[in-house]
Amino acid sequence: MACEKRSYMLLSPEKVGVVDLFRILIHSDVHKREFVDCSEKGEESFERRWIMFVSILAQKLLLLVAKPMSWIGLVLEFWLNLLSSNQNLGGLLINCFRGKVVMPDKASGSFVSFIGNLDKRVELDKSISPGDSEYYAALSMMASKASYENKAYIQTTVTHHWQREFLGFYDFWNDHQGRATTQAFMLRDRDTIVVAFRGTEPFNADDWCSDIDLSWYGMPRVGKIHVGFMKALGLQKNLSWPKELDSRRPLAYYAIREKLRSLLGKNDKVKYVLTGHSLGGALAILFPAILAMHEETRLMERLEGVYTFGQPRVGDDKFGEFMERVLEEHQINYFRFVYGNDIVPRLPYDNSTFMFKHFGRCCYFNSKYEGKIVQEEPNKNYFSPLNTIPMMMNAWYELIRSFTIDCKNGLDYKEGLLLRTFRVIGLLIPGAPAHSPQDYVNATRLGGSQLFQQYQQ
Repeated sequence: MACEKRSYMLLSPEKVGVVDLFRILIHSDVHKREFVDCSEKGEESFERRWIMFVSILAQKLLLLVAKPMSWIGLVLEFWLNLLSSNQNLGGLLINCFRGKVVMPDKASGSFVSFIGNLDKRVELDKSISPGDSEYYAALSMMASKASYENKAYIQTTVTHHWQREFLGFYDFWNDHQGRATTQAFMLRDRDTIVVAFRGTEPFNADDWCSDIDLSWYGMPRVGKIHVGFMKALGLQKNLSWPKELDSRRPLAYYAIREKLRSLLGKNDKVKYVLTGHSLGGALAILFPAILAMHEETRLMERLEGVYTFGQPRVGDDKFGEFMERVLEEHQINYFRFVYGNDIVPRLPYDNSTFMFKHFGRCCYFNSKYEGKIVQEEPNKNYFSPLNTIPMMMNAWYELIRSFTIDCKNGLDYKEGLLLRTFRVIGLLIPGAPAHSPQDYVNATRLGGSQLFQQYQQ
């Protein structure tokens, strides 16, 4: 791709002072500012400048509280695992008196992340068998949930609980943030390889900065794409996507592509699927976009499907048209799962100012886990006054349901205190608890069969 054909608009929050920040709202010639690197000169509308203002301010605040956020996360996870290691609070108190407190080991196979504590299910649903239409959706969701955990936990889960082949756990470098921020793991299920990208960690400021960095990067014939996600996948600091790259540090796209080349080259029958929850879903659907751009025909032909859960919007309408052509040409199934009022799939906004749009089919599930295939999820931009009351009522229903769902569907669906507390928060911010893996696991297990019957018809 020739340099003169690239288009981009990059924001650098670290270069923005307080005065500069408010000048964004006053002056329309933002491309002249040191903190804006833009290929297209001209004036920006107030709406676009307001978006830039909010994005930069949020990133600066996140960078300011990055260490306290990390400490809070570490303390909270340690406490949750301390309780579980000693069975419960009562067991912890008894062990304290006996001097036999079991201390959690962060690198062990029993240490569970904050996300994992929201939904502690480890086993695959035994009522869903290989060959069922919803099988890979259910397996992909469990893999997406497991991707938030440490290597030992994932390896134990894959090999012991799922009895599948564990192929590797990876930490990938982010050239722009100067550290490893992207994680993924791979497993083999008979003749199918599953690549699962980790989503946003709740107390990781780098992940949040990737999510809310509303800079964009445009590629010829492809369209404009969310830069934060591109950086996490392996976009070079010089804003290039070379087809081949010899890097000292592993970058997500290049490292996974090489691993797939090696694994798929040994057996012509082997296929692979890509999956991820939240940020992980964005990376999962961007991966084949770069493969297509690099004309990796062999890898594209072996891609069986992409399953994303609570995935945010990743590109503009031109990118959506490009991806729909690519998916159709290579007969790749793309299933974008959205549960209820989950806020993340409805961000960034779908309007002329934000320019981001979804594409492909949406597999939408309501709060009763009834699935249907639609073009776009209801209330696509979330912040709608007309939907405020229905969302609040639904949040109350989900809170009440958390106390009764196990009676209806079995103990495997019982919700813990942490998730119920999160659902209480949802009364104030409807759609936040709906993003948790719990509801997506439930959706694939309770409503997956119904949805895939619709798809096949």
